Amino acid sequence: MNPTLREQFDRLGLRLAELDATLADPAVSADIKRWRSLSREQAEVSGIVERYARYRQREADLAAAQAMLDDAEMAEMAREEVAAAGADMERLHAELQTALIPKDPDDERAAFLEIRAGTGGDESALFAGDLARMYLRFCERRGWRTEVLSQSDSELGGYKELVLRVEGEGVYGQLRFESGGHRVQRVPATESQGRIHTSACTVAVMPEPDEAEDVNINPAELRIDTFRASGAGGQHVNKTDSAIRITHLPTGIVAECQDDRSQHRNKAKAMAVLVARLREKDRSERAAKEAATRKGLIGSGDRSDRIRTYNFPQGRLTDHRINLTLYKLQQVMDGDLGDVVEALQAARAAEQLAQLEAGR
Repeated sequence: MNPTLREQFDRLGLRLAELDATLADPAVSADIKRWRSLSREQAEVSGIVERYARYRQREADLAAAQAMLDDAEMAEMAREEVAAAGADMERLHAELQTALIPKDPDDERAAFLEIRAGTGGDESALFAGDLARMYLRFCERRGWRTEVLSQSDSELGGYKELVLRVEGEGVYGQLRFESGGHRVQRVPATESQGRIHTSACTVAVMPEPDEAEDVNINPAELRIDTFRASGAGGQHVNKTDSAIRITHLPTGIVAECQDDRSQHRNKAKAMAVLVARLREKDRSERAAKEAATRKGLIGSGDRSDRIRTYNFPQGRLTDHRINLTLYKLQQVMDGDLGDVVEALQAARAAEQLAQLEAGR
């Protein structure tokens, strides 16, 4: 085992002793939120420390068995033990590596999913509508709840822009790799000559911030506008200015919500989107700095990154980050994104394991 990994496991042993002592403090037990957080960490660390103890025991068993190989009477039993201990150590080593992969607390959060038409005019807006349908069907398959926060319809169908809120188990962790540029190659419905056109949309996925999280936004730096909702809504849309648009003046970042009849609720939702976008801006800037020294396999998730191509004439989907090609485009467009999501998650885990092995 890599010496760097051994050091990490030894440090976790010290951390477990510290957690045990802290949780025994009555003052900690009185703080339910802190106690739950520490208890979760204790359970996680305890499992890793116990597995490492089993690894070291099998390591000692292996050394003892190898020492008996020269004994004619014990050689056969020793060879069996060497094989068994070696197999156990290999399995435990893999489990320990996986357990060390940093868990992003945002992975379990709800997420905001934004789709914007890009180059390609009307065809791009139609493709944005197709992407929206794909994601909504994928969410339905996962049992997730979706809510339209704002939308800007295109005249010929589809969307110029659509913002969804998605809530459920592990939402951000599964959708996070969808951020970036999505390119489509197909014959548009508006094309009379049968020529293949290329157009693009951008997708951004951001974790929903914790309501209790302190976000340092100066109210003086916000401009809040009200306007009448557009789109579906019956007579209500013509009666009240319930839709809200919030602009963060220092950055120019804008968020709006128009799906609720209540101006107060729309303002709260728009503010949540704004905070998520500000957090994402900070994350993107940090990722850009890191990318200057090391390019991640999955990429930064920047909207300028072309991450995927949807080729309709060939029925082919290609994810350029991991060189994944699937000839099941129609199934994917119907919401069968499981293979793509799992491949991206596996690539991320492999990248993180490689960094651990390198001692970074």
